[in-house]
Amino acid sequence: MSFTLYPAIDMRGGKCVRLLQGDYDKETVYGDSPFDMAKSFADQGAEWIHMVDLDGAKDGKRVNDLFVIEAAKKLGVSVQIGGGIRTEEDIAHYLENGVTRVIIGSIAISNPDFAIEMIKKYGSAIALGIDAKNGFVATHGWIETSATQAVDLGKRFADAGAENFIFTDIATDGMLSGPNVSAVREMAAVTKKNVIASGGVSSLADLAALKQYAADGVTGAIIGKALYEGRFTLREALNEVGR
Repeated sequence: MSFTLYPAIDMRGGKCVRLLQGDYDKETVYGDSPFDMAKSFADQGAEWIHMVDLDGAKDGKRVNDLFVIEAAKKLGVSVQIGGGIRTEEDIAHYLENGVTRVIIGSIAISNPDFAIEMIKKYGSAIALGIDAKNGFVATHGWIETSATQAVDLGKRFADAGAENFIFTDIATDGMLSGPNVSAVREMAAVTKKNVIASGGVSSLADLAALKQYAADGVTGAIIGKALYEGRFTLREALNEVGR
């Protein structure tokens, strides 16, 4: 079973940033050009790039979409995008402009029937982003926490046909404290689908710890702050997981 790495580019105000545990008041700027950052990852061998429109997640509409489309059209890599995707028009806008996969998150809680309709229509081009805070789903750029348990949401959408899940444990995101491997494994066990781990990766050993469960459905990891802080390079990470 293959294990895919997704270097992350979080965009706010047209810049590459990282937030600490999703807190918009705890931001570090790492670059002025999302495209240049994406190109650096592609040059190091990335097959996928994970992009997040933080402004979009907060405002409920596309804000930084032009950077995403530029990367998808010019770099020859697969791009997945999350943040601010609320309508079918948003989904079609990205998919028709070269983006490979669109992540829906908050809308799965606020309008699950619509989310299921999109999954059935667009298939594996849709990923369900499940962001958990103490086991419960967080929405709207992690500003709100719902009463829905993350694993329950995962099972519901897996049963509806979702093939790809991105699971983030907010407690670990941006902390470089190691991923919540047990929670990621639980999501994979419950959904029996592809689960991409997000949050907390701080070392090559963390990637190895996740990859050992690839056959159980943990099929990838998103890496952000560890790359930006120089804990390891993307090339080193790709070598670690055998890519």
